[in-house]
Amino acid sequence: MESWLNSLAGLCVGMLVGATGVGGGAVMTPILVLLVGVAPHTAVGTDLVYASLTKMFGVAVHGAYGRIDWLVVRRLALGSLPVASLTLIWLHATSLDSSRQAVIVLALGMVLMFTSVAMIAKPYLNQVGRKYRVSFPVEFKRYQPLFTVMAGAVLGFLVALTSIGAGALGTVMLVYLYPFRLTPAKLVGTDLAHAIPLALLCGAGHILMGNVDFRLLGQLLLGSIPGVWLGAYLAGKLPDNVLRIGIAVVLGMTGARLLS
Repeated sequence: MESWLNSLAGLCVGMLVGATGVGGGAVMTPILVLLVGVAPHTAVGTDLVYASLTKMFGVAVHGAYGRIDWLVVRRLALGSLPVASLTLIWLHATSLDSSRQAVIVLALGMVLMFTSVAMIAKPYLNQVGRKYRVSFPVEFKRYQPLFTVMAGAVLGFLVALTSIGAGALGTVMLVYLYPFRLTPAKLVGTDLAHAIPLALLCGAGHILMGNVDFRLLGQLLLGSIPGVWLGAYLAGKLPDNVLRIGIAVVLGMTGARLLS
């Protein structure tokens, strides 16, 4: 019975990932910690491998429709992959005790709360990005690559530590940095394409640290693979505002639960 519930969770999160780019870490990790009862470090490691494999199928669909901007992907990866590697080295060098478990739970809660607020503010950030892009086009274009690399660095640290950020925060950053270049569907595809190498790198690091439950991983993938295909097919056909606010509320409540 437990295996079917895990697969059902994988199906629901997979659909969310395919449709919005959000959910691989921001939804699945809290589910594993709060509902399944998985240890925080194991939840993070298992979710990273789960997310990387799940998002591969989503990228295949989005790529077939031409929804990936590879220049933006490269800029994000230039910042995220080196910082994620350094974070993994730090995690490996520190002892896995109750204090570090508490730090992971605290970080999960704080990132979820911040992500919730950022998702609600997403349209406003897009408007601000459009305003600056039009008012200061030369300056905006000049610093756009640098700020994209810096955004990737932030995501690299957060994903390696908590598995959260590549989808939820990544899309929020990109709507500000690329207000005209990325359409809603292309935003999801580009964010997913960047999340794959980042999640693979971080997942490999957590595998080496013994933080992955492969039995649980298989159960999650059983549901997520068809789910992400369906979600990617529905991308752009679902009401963005309803999805965004609904996800933000769930993330905020989950973050508050973890912090409490």
